[in-house]
Amino acid sequence: MRTSILFVALLSLAAGPAAAQQWKPTKTVELVVGSAPGGSPDVMARVIQSIFQKTALVPTSAVVNKPGAANTIGWAYLNQHAGDGHYIATFSPAVIGNKLMGTSQLDYTDFTPLNILAREYVVFAVKADSPVKSLQDLTARLKKDPQSTSFAFATARGNHNHIVLSMYLKSIGLDPKAAKAVVYPGGGPALTAMLGGHVDVYVASPRSMVPLQNDGRARILAISAPQRQAGAKANIPTFREQGTDAVFFTWRGFMGPKGLKAPEIAYWDQVFAKLAQGEEWRADAEKQLWVADYTLSADTRKHLDREHELLKVILADLGLTKQ
Repeated sequence: MRTSILFVALLSLAAGPAAAQQWKPTKTVELVVGSAPGGSPDVMARVIQSIFQKTALVPTSAVVNKPGAANTIGWAYLNQHAGDGHYIATFSPAVIGNKLMGTSQLDYTDFTPLNILAREYVVFAVKADSPVKSLQDLTARLKKDPQSTSFAFATARGNHNHIVLSMYLKSIGLDPKAAKAVVYPGGGPALTAMLGGHVDVYVASPRSMVPLQNDGRARILAISAPQRQAGAKANIPTFREQGTDAVFFTWRGFMGPKGLKAPEIAYWDQVFAKLAQGEEWRADAEKQLWVADYTLSADTRKHLDREHELLKVILADLGLTKQ
């Protein structure tokens, strides 16, 4: 079904008054990442840049890291190039959450959303020898004493990891603010803390935890998907099937600076629709344990509008909103 939808999208882009041919890059395209090398946004940008290079979908491109201030530095840099389709940036729910929490003046409406390329679910994991053997064990422990269990995640309060933690706690009748949450500056330190027994539960991406479960060093308790996943994640039970309501994914894709015109948007719609159909992208997404889920620019904006309303409620439950 997904392939046929993309095929129709490509046909519609190819038709019409050759909108996609009205603009194309005349210099190196910058793929701006608002975080340091090594994290999921950076990995995605480098995967995409590699495909651009191999397939000549985009003549020349480069990944440019602008870390700091919860992506705000990178996204401010993007908007220094308003109306210029040579600059695109990775983005995620933080583009909504940052404004709601007052950590940035920039909102998703200040940019030009281009696409969502992948979903990444969230997992709860514990050390292999943890006394917490299942999500049911964790729930019983928390209901007895909400402060008995510590949850580690990176890199900021209010992000997708914190959102899933909030959903889980609310679904078992606890105040999301009651969680003993420990925020680390990066996934590496948080993982080390969990494996060292300094924190009880690590809230993270499947990409970081499935290999450790396979090695016998960790146990994944649940995944925030609506149903069981395929492939390497097939043996991970969902929150939902274990009686709790925590379904959420962080989305990963690209946005342009404010003021992009229809020809630039049409160009990027065509490029990413072709990329999303390619076997190389699907293989890379599977390798990273992402779920390929391409949406064009117009549908991406609708998704952001819906997500904005959802996050307003969740971040308010966490006591983090400033609006």
